Amino acid sequence: MTNALRLSPFDAAAILIVLAAALGYLNFRFLKLPSSIGLTIMGAVASLIVVALDRVLPGSGLAHDVAGFIAGIDFHTTLMEGMLSFLLFAGALHVDWHEMRRGRWAILVLSTIGVVLSTVLVGGGFLLLARVIGFDVPAIWCFVFGALISPTDPVSVMGVLKRAKVSPTLEATVAGESLFNDGVGVVIFSILLASAVSGADFSILEGVRLFAVEAGGGILLGLAIGGIAFRAMRSIDDYKVEVLISLAVVMGGYAVAHPLHASGPVAMAVAGLIIGNAGVAHAMSETTRDYLHKFWDLVDDILNTVLFLLIGLEVVTIPADLRLLILGIAAIPLALAARALSVILPLRAIRPTRAHDVVVPATLIWGGLRGGISVALALGLPEGPARALILAATYVVVLFSVIIQGGTIERLLDRLSARGTAS
Repeated sequence: MTNALRLSPFDAAAILIVLAAALGYLNFRFLKLPSSIGLTIMGAVASLIVVALDRVLPGSGLAHDVAGFIAGIDFHTTLMEGMLSFLLFAGALHVDWHEMRRGRWAILVLSTIGVVLSTVLVGGGFLLLARVIGFDVPAIWCFVFGALISPTDPVSVMGVLKRAKVSPTLEATVAGESLFNDGVGVVIFSILLASAVSGADFSILEGVRLFAVEAGGGILLGLAIGGIAFRAMRSIDDYKVEVLISLAVVMGGYAVAHPLHASGPVAMAVAGLIIGNAGVAHAMSETTRDYLHKFWDLVDDILNTVLFLLIGLEVVTIPADLRLLILGIAAIPLALAARALSVILPLRAIRPTRAHDVVVPATLIWGGLRGGISVALALGLPEGPARALILAATYVVVLFSVIIQGGTIERLLDRLSARGTAS
């Protein structure tokens, strides 16, 4: 990479924000698509233009420079130690605890057993697809892909739910499942990735132990920091200090999670639920509530915009190999089938009397969008032969999810409701 592209973290952030603002303006002004869909499409088009120019002017090295810029961003650190904490906390603030309690069993089962089942199904299926197409990839890396693609993106899902007309309970169930399956999915991803990188045989018992420690620790940490913040907010009435406390919860709590071996994503989801429900109802004035929501809405929108822009730009980082495209396309029905089974089977087990219900599973399956978090996890993978396969499959699945599923879920739910199947 040239000296001009050896950017500081601030320079990289500045470029992404400027691009996101420019494309966001163009989308709002001309395309008028939902933000996630518009930014993903324009990012992909911009990437294709870069690739085309690089083919026409092979000496320019344009695609190489753009790929170098994207590769120069430490996505694993940026996401795991930064973006994810803000995204999950901001998302949890808007989930209604009372409505979510009605769907608590579905949320619990889908965000744990459902994620594990999906990881296994996608991982096994991806291994078969890769071998059939001609890639000799170790099985553990296929399950790493299953772990990063199985959780749904709370940013994408809640953006869809804001547009779709669904019941408050269903909205809270889908949003709550997305929040917690994301935290659980990151824990599973981290455990599998550590095994893949080390080359050691994966132990199911050790994986279960690590999962229990990290997820359980995350819940306890979230309850602790959320409770402390709630009591602090209730004892004062100053919107600036209270918003600062919420920021301290996210940054300080996430920093504390790592040395305690607790799951930061799970902790942020729990803390966000406490502050967004008990805090908003009993510890804040109307002024504080307004400022808190506007601050976190802005943070959410900025990070959302950057992540979806990066989804579109990611195509530049994928090697030019037709087999990778075929593998990515084949991964779409695999991911959808795994999502369907990991939703329908657990729901049938806990709700056998509502097996005829169509709206809930349809919303969870087709509305279970993959988004920027899956992309960031894939981009953060270490260099190796499996990285290109996982990147390509992640890009194609996420692109399909955001554009096709995200663009049609509202009409699907309207049709189901019109047929009188809404509960």
